[in-house]
Amino acid sequence: MIDRKWLPLNALRAFEAVGRRLSFTGGAQSLHVTQSALSRHVISLEQLIGKRLIDRRAHGIALTEAGAKLLPVLEKSFDRIEKVLDEIRSEETAERVLKVHMPPTFLQRVGMQLLHEFRGEYPNVAIDVSSAYGNGLPAREVDVAVVYDKPTVSDDILDLLWMERVTPVCSPALAARFAGRPLGELIADSELLHVRVEGQAPSHLWTQFARVGGLRIDTVKGITFDTLALAVQYAKRGHGVVLADIDLFIEEMNDGSLGVPARDVEYMDGYGYFLSLHPEDLDDPLIALFRTWVISRIAGIDRGGSSVSLEDMAKPRRRRGSGATPTQRDERPGD
Repeated sequence: MIDRKWLPLNALRAFEAVGRRLSFTGGAQSLHVTQSALSRHVISLEQLIGKRLIDRRAHGIALTEAGAKLLPVLEKSFDRIEKVLDEIRSEETAERVLKVHMPPTFLQRVGMQLLHEFRGEYPNVAIDVSSAYGNGLPAREVDVAVVYDKPTVSDDILDLLWMERVTPVCSPALAARFAGRPLGELIADSELLHVRVEGQAPSHLWTQFARVGGLRIDTVKGITFDTLALAVQYAKRGHGVVLADIDLFIEEMNDGSLGVPARDVEYMDGYGYFLSLHPEDLDDPLIALFRTWVISRIAGIDRGGSSVSLEDMAKPRRRRGSGATPTQRDERPGD
């Protein structure tokens, strides 16, 4: 059985420092110890093995035969130990790269702040962010993704962040101009803004809204945008009305920079935002950390407000004289 308890590591390190430089002064400086302390370590090593390792001469020192035999072994051993320790230390302190995917509007409205706050708490985690349309984990290899979809049975892990609540929004001036009038009049008199959805007509969302609300409007008219963020930005300039997720634009709704002609209309359309990851990644410490952090952070956001039930969808609701009809969003936009 190997017994390493007797190995005098400090003494061996002292001898290696002196032998490499053939100087007690140089060895002491390299180890940041006093010359007398270094000398005592070397003497203790010589006494332990019963051999002199260094010849002390009037004009310097020299290695004995035993010292010349021991020195290269120590140098090689210490070099290997130092190399391995440096590798381990580098692995532990190097930035991990977490690959995250988020839909464009979610990234702009919520994701940017989430990533900033996460980096503030975990600065050694590098994040590679991608953003594209679609449902489920994107084709590009990512560690974790935010997806917009209905609850589905899937091999992927899906954690609900929130269910979407939609309402019509426009510029504050447009909302004020139609204050006290039925919501249908504002919609009929305004440019409809759509979000491009793969596999569906751009007017699909407004068509569903009109059908459920009993509105007679030309849903084909209007402008189609790639993302909800762009459509809302266009609407804020006074150029139309769009159906938007309340939770994504709640700040503008509350501060008055975005008009909400029917604040009492909130319809949960069955779609939501989910945090998705592959089941085999559940044991990855970094992915698990990010998952837990995001879920906890989202859970702390106040999502007050009532929503219109499915049974009430076709019933106009009025507040402050405005007609309000919820809409059903039956598409999978990339926003």
